[in-house]
Amino acid sequence: MNWSNILTLSNLLDILVVWFIIYEVIILLKGTKAVQLFRGVLVIAIVKIISVIFGFTTVSYLTDQVINWGVIAIIIIFQPEIRRGLEHLGRGSIIKHAQNQNVENEKMILELDKAIQYMSKRRIGALMTIQMDTGLEDYIETGIKLDADITGELLINTFIPNTPLHDGAVIISNNRVAVAAAYLPLSQSNLIPKELGTRHRAAVGISEVTDALTIVISEETGEVSITKNNELLRGMNKDDYMKFLRDQLITKQDSMNKNLFTTIFNWFDKIKQSTGGQK
Repeated sequence: MNWSNILTLSNLLDILVVWFIIYEVIILLKGTKAVQLFRGVLVIAIVKIISVIFGFTTVSYLTDQVINWGVIAIIIIFQPEIRRGLEHLGRGSIIKHAQNQNVENEKMILELDKAIQYMSKRRIGALMTIQMDTGLEDYIETGIKLDADITGELLINTFIPNTPLHDGAVIISNNRVAVAAAYLPLSQSNLIPKELGTRHRAAVGISEVTDALTIVISEETGEVSITKNNELLRGMNKDDYMKFLRDQLITKQDSMNKNLFTTIFNWFDKIKQSTGGQK
């Protein structure tokens, strides 16, 4: 058996796992206040490196103390997020989780369709943002907490004109209506048609800084639009937006799972081929 080949593949897999973990952490932190904390950690790390290079003993000692106590502080501050992540790990296999997620997403799509059809026909303005990979915690904090099941009736009642929650955005996170009346960043793009109002600018604005999917219903025309990845899709009928939502929330998830397992099986095949028949 050629141990050097096994060690090389093991090292490569080790690097890929670390890279994947770092990538996932960055995605989770993006769009949250934790980004500021992450920047602070980088500043401390840079100060530590500089103090070692130039021999600043006192500065080096102080940064060591900050790092040592900072780990405990981070665990305390982010205790809810850590607990939530560990709960996800204990819920079962990746396949089972993906299947459950697709079922929940299909239910959400059907409830969204119920609300869209009702509000579009009656020209009730609405702004609904669905969190994808990028966290929306900073924007969730600006709204009024609901933490409710997603139902068409709830969404419709939220956007009825002259009610306390109708002005602003509904943010959907983890298949729950997290908040209503939330503020989204307004886009300053000159490419947005002049006839479109604040709701559409907010929908485009959130798509410029996150990967969120946002549904807009115009109160002037009842037109249904969707924004994602800085793209505004206007004049969508039921078939259009249902296909788009399923592509983004269901089909894409299945494809990612298939690609993940295909990659894993390919790695095992390469390991078997590189070590097969060798002693």
